[in-house]
Amino acid sequence: MLKGIDQRLSAEVVHVLMLMGHGDDLVLCDVNHPAATIAAATTYGRLIDMAGCDIPTAARAILSLMPLDTFVPAPITRMQVVGDATAERPIFARMQAVADSAEGRGVAIQSLERFAFYAAAKRAFAIIRTADSGPYGCFILKKGVVTLPEL
Repeated sequence: MLKGIDQRLSAEVVHVLMLMGHGDDLVLCDVNHPAATIAAATTYGRLIDMAGCDIPTAARAILSLMPLDTFVPAPITRMQVVGDATAERPIFARMQAVADSAEGRGVAIQSLERFAFYAAAKRAFAIIRTADSGPYGCFILKKGVVTLPEL
């Protein structure tokens, strides 16, 4: 364990967050998502599990370390409800609240059709599967920049 790092974040999750650069994408998904299949196509190449967490808990832990991109209009992408692109699910509002709180600002979330989301997920740096039972707990988080003092 280290000071200041949420205990839900494994060494592997922290390692991946450190490897990611500005503009890299991280998929955070529920147990229904074809995560193992898609993870094989990502930069990291294998699935990471946060089995003890639901989506909001995992997102809160991740966003305590990883800033969201401020150079794009919507640094989070979610999967659209199949057959009703405007439908809302409770998980959407829960993720919105976590992102807004973590960033201290309103964070725009865009949506993608299911298969377009899968294609975008394959281009991500890594994918983290949670224990959330869903449905539609599928998000892509775009990493931003941390401003550090000069050494």
